[in-house]
Amino acid sequence: MHRKTIVLSLMALSFVASASAFGADVKGMIISRAGDTLVVKSAQGNVTVVLTDSTTTKDDRGLFGLDKQHMSDVVLIPGLKVDIDGTSDNQGRVVATTITVDGDDLETAEMIQSGLHPTAEQVAANVQTLEAHQEQLGAHSEQLAAHKESIAANQQNISANKQQIQENMADIEEHTDRFTALSEYDVKGEATVKFDSGSTKISAQDQEELKNLAQTAAGLHGYIIEVTGYADSQGSAAMNTKLSENRAKAVITFLMQQGNVPVRYIVAPGAMGEYGSAAPNETKAGRAENRRVVVKVLVNKGIAGS
Repeated sequence: MHRKTIVLSLMALSFVASASAFGADVKGMIISRAGDTLVVKSAQGNVTVVLTDSTTTKDDRGLFGLDKQHMSDVVLIPGLKVDIDGTSDNQGRVVATTITVDGDDLETAEMIQSGLHPTAEQVAANVQTLEAHQEQLGAHSEQLAAHKESIAANQQNISANKQQIQENMADIEEHTDRFTALSEYDVKGEATVKFDSGSTKISAQDQEELKNLAQTAAGLHGYIIEVTGYADSQGSAAMNTKLSENRAKAVITFLMQQGNVPVRYIVAPGAMGEYGSAAPNETKAGRAENRRVVVKVLVNKGIAGS
């Protein structure tokens, strides 16, 4: 009898140990990020997710998702939809083991973070088109009997326009949520790195400024660093977009290697190309101002207490 009691006790302890290590699966959209902590909006509510050096971020591509592209944690920006596998800790948080992102949704989120987003004018144009169709139907009410087929076609177009408007409104609402999330940060430090024409090399003076900015960030709790690259208007738009991206990546590499900033504290770089110029591109001095990377240290307002 005593032996049976011991066996049952060992089984109970084993069950408790297994229960404490239960895995967690979270699907939803990142609404906030502070350092190595994410807040993900899921069907079950908001979930706090913790990133570690062991966290793997990937995008399943190809047939049946067999082509797995591994990514850096810098892509985990507010507005990105994610599927997170991990374990629950004793604080009710999820410690992420693997984070799977959607490449198409990542591209949309990066465009939004860079300021290239759909606008309400598109919806307004659709609404105006719909109203024009309705006015045409009213003006030709006497000819409805003779044009039943045309009316049916118009009604289908109107229905399609209404559906498109609803879809656009849903997209705008989602984009607005993303912008709201991004606006919930205070700028605690900022630096602008200038580049020579066609170059991604960081000058010695700007290197010192980046080191100082990294030191400022290290003294803050829950910070993230946003890096946005720009170019002047010389060359093609595609070439300038790629050049601005390479400049942003050069700054990120320097912050990681020389500023000792963990990669998980840096959000995906924005590549604005020749858009968002700081000065006119018609002058040499103006073009010099536009060849830049803007670096910002951000802290969530909730953490900052503002």
